[in-house]
Amino acid sequence: MNNFNIVACLILLGFQAAIVLAEFNYGEALDKTFMFLEAQRSGKLPFDQRVKWRGDSGLKDGALQGVDLVGGYYDAGDHVKFGLPMAFSVTMLAWGTIEYRKEITNLNQMGHTLWAIRWGTDYFIKAHTQPNVFWGQVGDGDSDHYCWERAEDMTTPRSAYKLDEAHPGSDLAGETAAALAAAAIAFKPYNSSYSELLLVHAKQLFSFADKFRGLYDDSIQCAKQFYTSSGYSDELLWAATWLFRATGDEHYLKYVVDNAVYMGGTGWAVKEFSWDNKYAGVQILLSKVLMEQKGGAYTSTLKQYQAKADYFACACLQKNDGYNVHLTPGGLMYVHEWNNLQYASAASFLLAVYSDYLSAANAKLTCPDGQIQPHEVLNFAKSQADYILGKNPKSMSYLVGYGPKYPTHVHHRGASIASISVLPSMVSCVQGFEAWYRRPEADPNVIYGALVGGPDQNDGFNDDRSSYEQTEPTLSGSAPLVGLFSKLESLSGNKGPYHKRPTTEQPSQNYHHQETSVPSTKSPGVPPIRFLHSITNTWNVGKMTYYRHKVVIKNTSEKPITDLKLVIEDLSGNLWGLSPTSVKNTYELPPWLKVLNPGSDCSFVYIQEGPQAKVSVLSYQ
Repeated sequence: MNNFNIVACLILLGFQAAIVLAEFNYGEALDKTFMFLEAQRSGKLPFDQRVKWRGDSGLKDGALQGVDLVGGYYDAGDHVKFGLPMAFSVTMLAWGTIEYRKEITNLNQMGHTLWAIRWGTDYFIKAHTQPNVFWGQVGDGDSDHYCWERAEDMTTPRSAYKLDEAHPGSDLAGETAAALAAAAIAFKPYNSSYSELLLVHAKQLFSFADKFRGLYDDSIQCAKQFYTSSGYSDELLWAATWLFRATGDEHYLKYVVDNAVYMGGTGWAVKEFSWDNKYAGVQILLSKVLMEQKGGAYTSTLKQYQAKADYFACACLQKNDGYNVHLTPGGLMYVHEWNNLQYASAASFLLAVYSDYLSAANAKLTCPDGQIQPHEVLNFAKSQADYILGKNPKSMSYLVGYGPKYPTHVHHRGASIASISVLPSMVSCVQGFEAWYRRPEADPNVIYGALVGGPDQNDGFNDDRSSYEQTEPTLSGSAPLVGLFSKLESLSGNKGPYHKRPTTEQPSQNYHHQETSVPSTKSPGVPPIRFLHSITNTWNVGKMTYYRHKVVIKNTSEKPITDLKLVIEDLSGNLWGLSPTSVKNTYELPPWLKVLNPGSDCSFVYIQEGPQAKVSVLSYQ
């Protein structure tokens, strides 16, 4: 081989290595996941709602029962607010925030994260009307599934169903207590009073769940066909474990130890973690207590919990002496035929967390088939995330809107029917089936970030709206991805608009962004102006890709700023929100905005192809 060929091969190998390093943009996938959560919102939508094809809906939920149940999340492709999977989803969102607060903050996504949690917790607080009363569901699956209509057009009954002392639901009340306790931890650095309120409700709901025991779907029987509970013992242990982590109160740790055998915490060896089965989550959380040497008198029982945590992890990694989680030929965990990816996403998040716990303790995972390093546990979790994003036999992303190829016939009412802003006339129950459900064309609304049900056990996938097992997205599938994608992005080395690190840990509500403090021609000290760039929309015209940029101008000083002049270079498109001056590339604030007060901000937008424009301060008073 001549020198030229050798050099060429080395260049090619280096290029391929670079592709592997930055194979997936987990930051982009994370942002799109938040978009899906916004698409699932019920109630009065906020002014900064990014999913513009959605509108207000369910504004009278609970009215017939005399209770305000407006808000919360729709479960999947339908419009029922099922309590059990919604609560599990909020727990997963909060857990991801707790474990990966630094990573989420560095991506400047903490604002979206906290809003996603609070959209659920505010609803749970309203639904918890008395210490021993919790409204666990709005709508019923039977009547809802007879119709194919937008949330904004809903004509189906919005009946509300509650749990009380005579109609208990320890699983649902326990899961909601866990969600509120985990959320209390997530919110504590940002809003301590709200965190305390969440804990009050969490403690009351756990007491209710523990004292008045029963299955929630025996009390809310219309849920049984859709989200049947296999038991409530795991949720009681789960709630107590989260309350221990949130409060440090040994009473809750004693509860999980005293009930370890009776409730199956140290008896059940599981290969599934989901909205219905929390044992693996309990076992891994308690393993952290043990590995941090905080077990005290409970150490022996906590070791039994960790043995079951290891069983779960070993089964996922195919190191469990044959008692393993089934993998498809392409390497995907396959747990259930219906919406399998929700089980893969939940397990992958759990493995990423366990990997971190093991690393922090300088420990290894001991399996029947050998010892496993923590990074190998994380690598398996990564393999599942990569499968979801396109590294699979179909070369298809199962996260809608991510990558060049993804499902376009999603089993989702809102995505499949033209937006109410485009088609304001009502789409009736039957009309939706005839005109939209059976429509062969792609969805008119791209439901960005929706994790569909995914492929079958042979990696086969049918992109068909009627194939609900494969094309319907769920809250409980998407929620664990927030923590998982945040963790993986922190390790990826990617750079770009999703990956700029902010200078503050304050929550941001922007789409994708980069925040810059700029020096001024007047003051050489701390810069008084901060720019926050975001890309709020993209579209293609032929082979050209255009971007809608938004720039927020914030006065970070303690004095009012007047006569602000900006220089905007590399601008090729139209601009709105600033006034041009007689000097080339120089702009000033619009006539109606003479002063930018301390701490206040304003914004402008521009549209262009290619990289963003360069914005700097020329002068100010």
